[in-house]
Amino acid sequence: MDAVALLQKYFIDAPDAGKIVLEHSRLVAAKALQIAGNSGMAGLDLTFIEEAALLHDIGVSRVHAPGMGLAGDKPYICHGIIGREILEKEGLPLHALVCERHIGVGLTMDDIRAQQLPLPLRDMVPVSREERIICCADLFYSKHPGRHLREKSLEEIGQGLDKFGHHKLAIFRGWVSDLHIPSSP
Repeated sequence: MDAVALLQKYFIDAPDAGKIVLEHSRLVAAKALQIAGNSGMAGLDLTFIEEAALLHDIGVSRVHAPGMGLAGDKPYICHGIIGREILEKEGLPLHALVCERHIGVGLTMDDIRAQQLPLPLRDMVPVSREERIICCADLFYSKHPGRHLREKSLEEIGQGLDKFGHHKLAIFRGWVSDLHIPSSP
């Protein structure tokens, strides 16, 4: 499977956004492979990690994000469930779950209710080791034009997550410990 070609297929009408998402996704894939390699975990599916990391934001192609030149009818927060729908139709059900579960450190039904998010009421949190690694790697990079190539520090990530509750920061800190992520990139 050519993950880059598949990603580009969905951004054909928005090449500028596609370029940003592809650059972001390549950085996330490289970081995910680095995290996997340093984790000490045996039996990780590195091919899956790379492919799923490259495709995790495919749903961005169909959201409303004028700053990226995207005129979809769904809010940005929906890019995970849109990505799941896209990749399920493409015959990639496990990759599809990464799309749905990669937002922040994952979204629970309580998060969705409390924040009144326009999402299905179900837990969307990373379950497998590979999903956690990709989700964690994604936190290191923004898609904000002009800032998307810079790796965030653990402190910056922590500050961003803490805005959503100390429990989100605690999840991230657990991942940092479990995955043996050093404090400096």
